[in-house]
Order: sequence, then C-alpha cells, then structure tokens
Amino acid sequence: MLVVVVYAVLYTGVSLLLQTAFSVQIDTRNLFATPGSVFFAVGAGVLVGSILVGIFVSTVRWWRPLFAPQPVKGSWWMWIAVALVVLPAILRIFGTDWSAYSAGTVIVTFIFAGLLVGFVEEMLTRGIAVKLLRDSGYSERVVAVLAATVFALLHLVNAIGTGINVTVLATVAYTFGFGIVMYLVMRVTGNLTWAILLHAITDPTLALANGGIDTSNGGAANPLLTIAGLQNPIVIIFGLIAIIFIRGRVTQRNHAAEPETTTAS
Repeated sequence: MLVVVVYAVLYTGVSLLLQTAFSVQIDTRNLFATPGSVFFAVGAGVLVGSILVGIFVSTVRWWRPLFAPQPVKGSWWMWIAVALVVLPAILRIFGTDWSAYSAGTVIVTFIFAGLLVGFVEEMLTRGIAVKLLRDSGYSERVVAVLAATVFALLHLVNAIGTGINVTVLATVAYTFGFGIVMYLVMRVTGNLTWAILLHAITDPTLALANGGIDTSNGGAANPLLTIAGLQNPIVIIFGLIAIIFIRGRVTQRNHAAEPETTTAS
C-alpha cells in the first residue's frame, strides 16, 4: 500500500505547488468561474497524478490484470450500487442550472474533475489497492473495507489549509461509503472500467450542482437536487450494511493461474 501513500504525497505536493504558482488564474470565490480556474485548481494536479499512476502501472505491467474480468463474480443485489450512482447523477444533470457556467468550464470540469479523477482514484483504490490486497490473500470483505478506507483517507488532503471540520469529516464518511459502492460496481459489472466511468459522472455532476468540490450543499432550491442530495446518507448507510453481505476470496494459486475464472467461496 506504500504506492498509494507515495502517490498521495506527490499529488498533494504537486497540486499545492501548481495552485501557488498559478494562483492568479484561480477564482477562490467561484472555482467554476472560468475553465482556467477549474484547470489550475483541480485539473493540473489530477493530470500529473494520472501520469504518475500510468507510469507505475506500466512499470509493473499491471494494465492487463487490472482491467481483466473480475476474478470474483458479483451477486444480483450489488446492482443496487450501480443505481445509487447513476440515478443521482441523472437527477443532477436535469436539476443543475447549466446557464451559470460557460461551455468551456463544463467541458474542463467533466474531463479533469470527472474522467481523470475517476481514472486516478479508481486505479489507485479499486485497481492497485484491491490487487495488492487480493494477492495477500485477504477475503473480499476485508479487501472492500480496506480499499474503501484508503479511498476515504485520501480525501483528508482537503483538511490542508482548513483543518478538520464538518465538511471534511462528512466527505471522509461519504467517500468510505462510496468506496464500498464502487467496489460493488466493479464486482457486479465485472470490470474496473465501469467503476471509473461511473465515478467520472459522479464528481462533476455533484460539483456543478453544488457549486464546489467536496461540499455538502444539497442544492435545496431545486427539488431534483434535493432528492439527489439524499445520495450521501443513503450511500453511507448502504455501504455499511453491504459489508455484511460481501463474500468471496481470490486464492493466490488460482489468481495467478487464471484470474478471470476464480470463483467466490
């Protein structure tokens, strides 16, 4: 798991360096005021992070195993996790006041705060971390919990400059639940790709609906956003309950020989 810690340190350092160097480009009162503000506040650091993850995965030659069919099949109830991601995103798409943003801002947000964030965070926590944990012989329940914990702790970087506050704690709690949900998405769809794509539609729709990254503003003025805002507590509760029902284990012998056909125990 050292690779995740190293990434977090490098990503945080690079992000702070870029934000400081290009602070004049960032609108601190309205992050989404311009495409440049979004890019230098979020996108530049994520772009560097994507390159770092890509270099690591290429070095250890894990592209194929990470994107191979899941070695443990999902159960029917895990499709609930997919619904918990897709439905709120659809509500936010229809409930967001898109006229408040320029087309460039929306595009940059979906590319960098969406696709690249989804790629980096899922590769780290549902890709690299899950593979390392499975290779160590842990049960799928432990794999899901530890990977979700790593995912949640990564979001503690939001405390830099503000300290631990209600928003940061709420974000950590939500991201733990969301981490379990995305693990289930990966299991039931059978591939890491779907976790990346569903993650990619979550962050930008949430940010543009609420007007900020990792905020707890529910957008109460719009009924669609109010309903979508229920996702946060539901994800936390569902994630905790789902842990009880997660089953399976990938044995090292079968995983090494034929990872795509190992069955759940």
